[in-house]
Amino acid sequence: MSLDWDRAFSHWAGDSGESAAALRGRFRFDIPYERHERGEIGERDYYASLRESLGIELTDAQWDAGWGAIFSGEITPTVDAIAKVKGRVPVYAFSNSNAAHQRVWSRQFAGAIGHFRKVFVSSDLGKRKPEPAAFDAIAHAIGVPVNRILFFDDTMENVEGARAAGLRTVHVRTPQDVEDALRPWLEAT
Repeated sequence: MSLDWDRAFSHWAGDSGESAAALRGRFRFDIPYERHERGEIGERDYYASLRESLGIELTDAQWDAGWGAIFSGEITPTVDAIAKVKGRVPVYAFSNSNAAHQRVWSRQFAGAIGHFRKVFVSSDLGKRKPEPAAFDAIAHAIGVPVNRILFFDDTMENVEGARAAGLRTVHVRTPQDVEDALRPWLEAT
């Protein structure tokens, strides 16, 4: 799935009277954000932190609507590649996410998600990428040594964290990066 954070800022700007640029400038992937992704705090507490950090008063419903607006679409070539290899190699997903986002993407991208044997969500796991314990927990859950896992991510920090934990990694900049890494299995189809 593609993320567009400007959609959230625009939504909140429309509800608050602030400019989207001002909200974007104040937004941080801060400690409350990380705690929310680990499931340590719920959305009400996270929205309270946003009220403070962004300096705007919105209802929880307004925060939620903007928060869920970041998902802009499916990355079709990547979904197609996963669909082609899923019978040859087990495929799992690991998302740094939270319950509010999960409600949106699990419905909006149900078809794509259906290709995975399991989707691991940081807020359920209590750990997030790039924490080594997160990768260890998933390897244990799927019964595969970390050095046999091929991990894909578009964030270099997560790729480096996975590599440090012993996983083989692919930094995804375009769908072609996924297709290139999956070529041995794609050619076998």
